[in-house]
Amino acid sequence: MDSINTLFLFTGSLLALSILASRLSSLFGLPLLLIFLGLGMLVGEDGLLGIEFSNYSLAFIIGHLALAMILLDGGLRTRLKTFRVGFKPALSLATLGVFLTSGVVGLSAMWLLDLTLVQGLLVGAIVGSTDAAAVFSMLGGRGLDLNERVGATLEIESGTNDPMAIFLTMTLVEVLTGEIGGPVDTVLMFVNQFGLGLLIGVGGGWLIARLLRWLDLAPGLYSLLTLGLGFCIFGLTSALGGSGFLAIYLAGLMVGNQPGRHLSFILPVHDGLAWLSQIGLFLVLGLLVNPSEMMDYAVPASLLSLVLIFVARPLAVIVAIKPFFRFRWREIAFISWVGLRGAVPIVLAIFPVIGGVENATLYFNVAFFAVLISLLVQGSSLSPAARLTKVLVPARTTPNRRGPLGVLPENDYEMFVYQVENDALDDTPIRLLRFPSGAMISALFRQHAMLHPKGNTRLRMGDVLCIIGRSDDLPALNRLFNGDARLKQERAFFGTFTLDAAALMRDVADAYGLTLSPGEQEMTLGEFVSLRVGGHPVIGDDIDWHGFQWVISEMDGNQVKRVGLRLY
Repeated sequence: MDSINTLFLFTGSLLALSILASRLSSLFGLPLLLIFLGLGMLVGEDGLLGIEFSNYSLAFIIGHLALAMILLDGGLRTRLKTFRVGFKPALSLATLGVFLTSGVVGLSAMWLLDLTLVQGLLVGAIVGSTDAAAVFSMLGGRGLDLNERVGATLEIESGTNDPMAIFLTMTLVEVLTGEIGGPVDTVLMFVNQFGLGLLIGVGGGWLIARLLRWLDLAPGLYSLLTLGLGFCIFGLTSALGGSGFLAIYLAGLMVGNQPGRHLSFILPVHDGLAWLSQIGLFLVLGLLVNPSEMMDYAVPASLLSLVLIFVARPLAVIVAIKPFFRFRWREIAFISWVGLRGAVPIVLAIFPVIGGVENATLYFNVAFFAVLISLLVQGSSLSPAARLTKVLVPARTTPNRRGPLGVLPENDYEMFVYQVENDALDDTPIRLLRFPSGAMISALFRQHAMLHPKGNTRLRMGDVLCIIGRSDDLPALNRLFNGDARLKQERAFFGTFTLDAAALMRDVADAYGLTLSPGEQEMTLGEFVSLRVGGHPVIGDDIDWHGFQWVISEMDGNQVKRVGLRLY
């Protein structure tokens, strides 16, 4: 068999095997990225197929391409409203947090690996940042419904902390190779990394979004144009000395938050591209590692990984966000635990190899150990950690499928597909449903047959309804189709009774026999709870007051809409 056919057979088999092996993630709770890494190692030099792959330059290029696609997809799916509560703490973690993590790990590496100060700090810089691929994959793949403050902080941090890690790594590599510039050059490099990444990413993303809304293309071309222009932004920013990773993430953010029919064509394709990038990247990195050589560093690298997980990351999170932002200790604990390492540290570990740093393989093998242990220890325990720290909110009913109709350029109508799973709707005539005024049922399917719904048509369990409406109608529709199991979960979490947040506190106090301080009588319940919570309230925030727990159950932007009442 000639080489080209062998290449197709090998890559196709490995890709298919990786996807099929993903079932192990749901069966045994193993992180997907760990499975992809393991497969790469399995077919590598010390594995079953014995494939030799030591091309660090090629792996470096593949790593950059894959990370760029992953960050672009992450930006496309991040909503700007999450920046309301997550941007400032995430920025602090992405700068001060990475710096502190790198410092603590670096000092530990000096002792554990018998390195000089600069060499130890380089190890810390390489493993100092969390990984967007790991965070997006683990949080999304596990279906964890985190409260908005925690989820937004973790997602934005993972998408914006690469510039600091790259800056520290490149600076320390230059120190070790004797190519470091003066203090002014170093400061300019730091400013360029963040400044150009921010400027070109936001500006270029805004222009791409405007262009996509103006163009009329075949559906399949929107995603390709977005990817091509995203790579242009990445390359231009990197060529000018900025952070291409930050720029492409922000470009995706700007495109994903510009409404238009193009998004329905872009998002599904980029979801597949992001998965392909993760699989390919981790397979290549798995092939690149030599397990027999890696085992020479097993003990010190494992100890260093435990320092990273249990000392450096928690300390950095506490120092970076606790004094400045109103996070609860249980939220701090979960954010500390989700310091997932993934492809970024391994890609950064290639910098010393390409830069010609002495004993460069040490950095690569130590980084690989840190990633393996992070995915194994932290990645496999995210769900129990989220439950233990009580950062989960009840999963709400959402449409099984949804998609824009392409009728209007802005605020378009969508098709929402729901299945009747709520006993309360069984045998209920359609005319009695409390539908939003702007929504209507376009079709009803029962046992694979389409019915023409009328006002006196009675719903049955398992019916599938196709509803035309706008995104503003979703909260009311979700409440209408909320199943009994979900209703019980919500009542257990938010309480049996919910109150309108616009109610005056003096009326609430009279109804429940509560005592108010001077000045609180004229406040609304929403204002009162927001004040007690501090900062930006989110769904799931609660306060203990007068023998009750008052839980925010519904938000509209920055405004509290409803508050649940739960007994201790």
